[in-house]
Amino acid sequence: MLTFLGFAMIATFLVLIMLKKMSPIAALVLIPALFCVFAGKGAHLGDYVIDGVGKLAPTAAMLMFAIVYFGVMIDVGLFDPVVRGILRFCKADPMRVVVGTAVLAAIVSLDGDGSTTFMITVSAMYPLYKRLGLSLVVMTGVAATANGVMNTLPWGGPTARAATALKLDAADIFVPMIPALAVGLLFVFVLAYVLGVKERRRVGMLVLPGQVEREAVEEELVPAAPGASGAPAATEALAGSGSGSGSVAGSGFGAGSVAAGAGPVPASATASAAALHAGGDAAAPEDGFQGLDPHRPTLRPRLYWFNAGLTVALLTAMIMELLPIPVLFLLGAALALTVNFPHMPDQKARIAAHADNVLNVAGMVFAAAVFTGVLTGTGMVKHMADWLVGAIPEGMGPHMALVTGLLSLPLTYFMSNDGFYFGVLPVLAEAGAAHGVPPLEIARASLVGQALHMSSPLVPAVYVLVGMAKVEFGDHTRFTVKWAALTSLVVLAAGMLFGII
Repeated sequence: MLTFLGFAMIATFLVLIMLKKMSPIAALVLIPALFCVFAGKGAHLGDYVIDGVGKLAPTAAMLMFAIVYFGVMIDVGLFDPVVRGILRFCKADPMRVVVGTAVLAAIVSLDGDGSTTFMITVSAMYPLYKRLGLSLVVMTGVAATANGVMNTLPWGGPTARAATALKLDAADIFVPMIPALAVGLLFVFVLAYVLGVKERRRVGMLVLPGQVEREAVEEELVPAAPGASGAPAATEALAGSGSGSGSVAGSGFGAGSVAAGAGPVPASATASAAALHAGGDAAAPEDGFQGLDPHRPTLRPRLYWFNAGLTVALLTAMIMELLPIPVLFLLGAALALTVNFPHMPDQKARIAAHADNVLNVAGMVFAAAVFTGVLTGTGMVKHMADWLVGAIPEGMGPHMALVTGLLSLPLTYFMSNDGFYFGVLPVLAEAGAAHGVPPLEIARASLVGQALHMSSPLVPAVYVLVGMAKVEFGDHTRFTVKWAALTSLVVLAAGMLFGII
């Protein structure tokens, strides 16, 4: 009964949010509460929720102060050089923009924190997607999948959990998996290329005039100061995708840029370009998003190396586990605010600027606490896991590593990493050991589902991603799940091909 109710609850939740019948935060609260009553344990709902909130409170605190810290670092310009490098590569080509999204997300994921990755990636790429008219779910899907592959780093969480649960060395699990994970990351880049080509066909290929010097090409992605005239508008226009009718598109940074196609320049396009370079309203995004304006008043170029050193020290302390991560981000946020904005009104302004993201993410985490609290407290998770393990045919025993890899996709999507690695993985490892399958192979196979896991509704960081990108969670789920699952299967296939799993 509990097994059926568990699967029914998860299916109901996913259907309602994908059909946009309920908001994620409402669905995370109301659906488990209803199923808790169906399970005959409504009297214990309060205990389940409080227990879930207690377990997720450190995560909520970490995300809150991580958002403030990295929000301040973005404000003061710490990541501007990386962003400029990516944007120079992207130019105004939709294909390059999507590939650049994957590259940027993979690079930033080296810190092991999904929230950080999504904040920096969206802050950098959102203006480009908006100005070029690209699909925002492509951005969230590519970023989440790239981060999911990189999430297997030993300090990212899953590898450490697998090592702890099975009493193994994290290095013994991760290092042999590097070739398979590299194949998975390469697949993400190929996927980004394919999706980028589709976007290029949909919105058109944007190119610069043939006579523009290299310096002008780089300036294409740097905005003029407000009110600046920029380059002569008469020489610039934007061409559509073969239809001959242009639409104005910018770099996403301040004043937009325009590109010319073959053939005569329509007068309307020239006029639009003139309006852009004149700093007119045509250059402003509809939602008022300004992107990483290089002239923003919050920049602190004189403190660049202090902020870089503070960030490196923070990440080093995180990896070395000198203090709990929430404490590190709390201290880092307080120090960053104090040094960069010594005046109280400026500190309040920075906190207020990031308050929406903090509130949305913290709210989602505590709402997810209801979902996970009911799943765990009622015993649904245990019954579901036991049913899945019991459903494995006896003849599959010698292939438990493959079974573990396949099960890691749905289980890490519908369960927290803690639930899977500490609750289900030991059972799978025992079943494998009975058939002579080493625990190391089981542990490595358990990592392959992480590309899909990062888009799970139980992962708090995904709400940072969709919230900052202004994408509906249901839209993100519909688009991303199939590609993320395929990426996980590629990692599994590569692991088997290389003899790792």
